[in-house]
Amino acid sequence: MTDTPIGGEVLVVANSRSGASLGRPDRVPDVRRRMPGATVRELGESETLDDVVAGAMAGENPPSVLAILGGDGSVSRAAHLARRHDLTLLVLPNGTFNHFARSVGIPDVDAGLDAYAAANVRPVAVAEASVDDGEPITVLNAVSLGAYPEFLAERERRTSLGKWWGGAVAAWREMHGAHAVDVVRGGRRASVWSVFAGVGPNDPDRIATMQRATLDEPVIDVRVHHARGTRARAIASLAFGEKTVAVLRALRVMPPASDIERILDEDFEIEVRAGSAPDIWVHDGELEEVGEDGFRLRVRAVGDGLRVYLPAR
Repeated sequence: MTDTPIGGEVLVVANSRSGASLGRPDRVPDVRRRMPGATVRELGESETLDDVVAGAMAGENPPSVLAILGGDGSVSRAAHLARRHDLTLLVLPNGTFNHFARSVGIPDVDAGLDAYAAANVRPVAVAEASVDDGEPITVLNAVSLGAYPEFLAERERRTSLGKWWGGAVAAWREMHGAHAVDVVRGGRRASVWSVFAGVGPNDPDRIATMQRATLDEPVIDVRVHHARGTRARAIASLAFGEKTVAVLRALRVMPPASDIERILDEDFEIEVRAGSAPDIWVHDGELEEVGEDGFRLRVRAVGDGLRVYLPAR
């Protein structure tokens, strides 16, 4: 009787476009070498992650582990599918920021493969975001509305410039044309530049909580940036790197603490009024368009919502 090849229970889905856009080497051969028994699928132009996973689950030997080789958007969607099909998630980061991967201590593909080899599986908290009465979407890091979705929409219109230059142009345009958003929460109306709802408690000095700071606590940490300052401050508040935030604070560009409202709750709901701004929102860096009539956004914390491979302790 022969041993089962390493990775025999794993479905690996590779979004090669993530690494290719950054000029990174192809890591699929490394994955095949470290997990020779795994089923490895590279996403084609017309394929979706949902279809690939659904097809594998309908096969004769469905996987018990879903490994994703890609960026934040791919990892977030893989987490949603892992929960839907009761699979354990293995993160092999290959994107621009890799927010969730860094939060769980997996800075690169090799670290992810090491975590699988160590067989250290742990449940982590997630969130579920839903618009009006729509199906909840799994969120690993944060949900946002207002200035950040507008910035992403502007950047996506300039994909030919690349992410860095496209982002620079988008930031310049938003600095001159950002819209305040009219929202309602608990019967209270407000005009805001942005709202960030992060998974788990985060640094109280941050506004753009795009990368989570904890893994276990089922709470939503909300930052509401009220529209009392300039558009320049609205865009500056989107900075999430420690050094960038420190520089902007030194230059007195960041909004004052009095403009930021912090809410900690297990279940957060807010209504965006029709006509106040583009009806778009973002979850884990993925832009969603809603319509033109406003929308109600709910973000709910789910404790132990996802099983994930973590580095050996």
